[in-house]
Amino acid sequence: MIILYVILGLIAFLLLAAAILPGKYLIEKSIIIQRPAAEIYNKVANLNYYKEWNPWQKQDPGALATVSGEPGHIGHKYHWNGKKVGEGHLVIRSTAPGKAVNFDLQFLKPWKAQAMDAWDFTETADGTKTVWRNTGDLPFPMARLMGPYLNKQLNKQFEEGLQSLKEVCEK
Repeated sequence: MIILYVILGLIAFLLLAAAILPGKYLIEKSIIIQRPAAEIYNKVANLNYYKEWNPWQKQDPGALATVSGEPGHIGHKYHWNGKKVGEGHLVIRSTAPGKAVNFDLQFLKPWKAQAMDAWDFTETADGTKTVWRNTGDLPFPMARLMGPYLNKQLNKQFEEGLQSLKEVCEK
C-alpha cells in the first residue's frame, strides 16, 4: 500500500510541477554577419540553402529534404524526414524582403507540434544584426516538464545555426 501512495504522490508532484511551468517557450538568438541584409535574407528565405546552415540537417545528414514553392514567397516550403530529426515542414508565412521573414513550423513525427520562426535583419555599422526567434506552446503535462531541457537544447542549436549561417554568408 505504501508503494501505491508513493507512486500517487510522485504523479501528483509531477502534475503540480507541470501546472506551474510555463505553457509557452521563446528562444531568441542574434549574431552580426558581415554581409548586406538582403544577402542574408536570401539565404534564409530561399529554403534551397537551408541544408547548408541549419543545425538539424547536420545532425541527420541522411534525412530526406524536399523544397517546393517560389523562394522568398509565401508558401515556399521545406519538408524533411529523417531517423534523428523526425518529420515536419517549414513554410513561409510572411515576408518583408531584405528585412524579415516569418515561418510556420510543423512537426509531424515523432510527435505533433507547431511553432513559429521569425527572422529580422537590421544593417548596423558593424554588419547586419541577424535575429532568429522561435516560439511555441508546451502542452500539459509532458511538454511542460520537458520545457527546461528543450530550452537548453534549442539555445545551443540556434547558436550553432547562426554561426553556420554566418560562415555560409561570409565565405
